[in-house]
Amino acid sequence: MKTRLKWDERYNTGVFIIDKEHKKLFGILNKLFDFVHKEEKSQFACQEAIKYFKDHAIQHFADEENYMASINYPGLKAHRRIHRDFRERTIPALESELEQTHFSADSIQHFLGVCAGWLIGHTLIEDSMIVNGEPVRHWENLLPEEEQAMMGQTLASLLHSMFRLDCRLISSCYAGDRFGAVFCYRLVYGDKSKWEFFLLFEEQLIRSTIGNVLAAKSEAMDMMLSNVAKYAARQLAERLRRHFPSLESLELKEEQLLTYEQFYKLYQQRSPQFSFLFDTGRGYFACCMAGDPPAEIRIHSQPDDLPAERTDRFRPDSTKTAADGRKKKILVVDDSDFMRSAMLDLLGSDYEVLTADSGMSAIRSITLARPDLVLLDYEMPVCSGSQMLEMIRSQKDFADIPVIFLTCRVDRESVKKAISLKPDGYLSKSLSVGSVKKEIDHFFERRGRAQ
Repeated sequence: MKTRLKWDERYNTGVFIIDKEHKKLFGILNKLFDFVHKEEKSQFACQEAIKYFKDHAIQHFADEENYMASINYPGLKAHRRIHRDFRERTIPALESELEQTHFSADSIQHFLGVCAGWLIGHTLIEDSMIVNGEPVRHWENLLPEEEQAMMGQTLASLLHSMFRLDCRLISSCYAGDRFGAVFCYRLVYGDKSKWEFFLLFEEQLIRSTIGNVLAAKSEAMDMMLSNVAKYAARQLAERLRRHFPSLESLELKEEQLLTYEQFYKLYQQRSPQFSFLFDTGRGYFACCMAGDPPAEIRIHSQPDDLPAERTDRFRPDSTKTAADGRKKKILVVDDSDFMRSAMLDLLGSDYEVLTADSGMSAIRSITLARPDLVLLDYEMPVCSGSQMLEMIRSQKDFADIPVIFLTCRVDRESVKKAISLKPDGYLSKSLSVGSVKKEIDHFFERRGRAQ
């Protein structure tokens, strides 16, 4: 039986420009669902359909945001964040998976599952609120973006230590989209006030890693895999709650294996503090936490945590704005999806952040939207950081744009070589996210005093 999306009258918002594009996006995804069921599949046709979907989604976001601005909709900021996460993180990560796996059946299913689930959920919940003038409540308790970046790095590190896999962040606004056959676990801490963790492991992730010692598929094996996933969920939740002082002394009160439908219903009733979706390379993993009241995050004691003396990111700061009052613009050039996403989360509240994954896309961004600073990966393939810096310096119109190298190399010879190229700065990727943010803030402060 073929899977298809069926348009439902509940999806109508009554705003023509929004409903028209929703129907178009549903139609494009249905063509992709049809493609999955064809015996003779054309990779080119799939690529074109995905590109068509992405282009329409991006234009739809712009049109929808313009409409919300025109009616002074109070949920515009939250909508922009959700749109940005899907546009700049989810779609590129899914495209990358498709390309790396040569459009494998699993990667196509991931693309369709995440995009179709996101589109349905966003249409029914967030978009329906526009015509009612209601703000988007589901995301109102999200951690500030610096802490989001820290928790994302912490989770990626925990997943690496548990599964020995390098994870790619797919979304920091995971809305409960179904990405495959999953084990769903809910862990509840506290009594009068509840703090809940929802952890979703794609079955193939558990089966291909810590469950790969088990024999052929059977009912007994499924039970064992379920218990393996349960153990992994508890270990992750226990380690994560150490980052929240108000949770450390609380006992585990409830522990449940849920169906996907049970998880989705419960999750939609909560307002998460963080909600991440990762691609581990062996399967997808999602982790969400909701607190009542929201728990305070610990910002020290771990090597990758933010320093206790962090900058007050809500204080207006003239060093972060240009002469015309706009936010200063930073271009992050890095071939790593995770690094671009982390810098976007870290800097996005104070600066306008652009991203590029190669030298050529960076030159295009510099030409179209001249940045106030370029953060440049020193060790990019094809066009290296040193070559990129030389290209920028050789262009008269770009020569005065400051460039700071980002690098994993901290040995003396590498540092000496990078400094000899005369960048405007040099930052190690091993620094905590708080330290990176502080160095960039200080760079603009020094530059402002010198002018």
